[in-house]
Amino acid sequence: MYKYTIARQLATKRVITNRGDEVGRLSDILVNENTGELETLIIEVDRDSKVIRKIGAKERTLHIPYAAVTAVSDVFIVDERELQAQANE
Repeated sequence: MYKYTIARQLATKRVITNRGDEVGRLSDILVNENTGELETLIIEVDRDSKVIRKIGAKERTLHIPYAAVTAVSDVFIVDERELQAQANE
């Protein structure tokens, strides 16, 4: 029960860069089944976002490694350089 409560709290949280630019909203997460560790954020990108246009993201979603997350509170803050790296893959 506890796992699902946490998942609901994370649902649709905003995702911004470490520079304060809007990226989009959390769409889903990937969790390592063996360790229970959060591995990847799946972000539904905001097509009007300055940073999304800048990095040239073509897909509707970005898969960002959880290691790129620098802080979590009311929003997820991710390293902009990691966004660029993921968009180029």
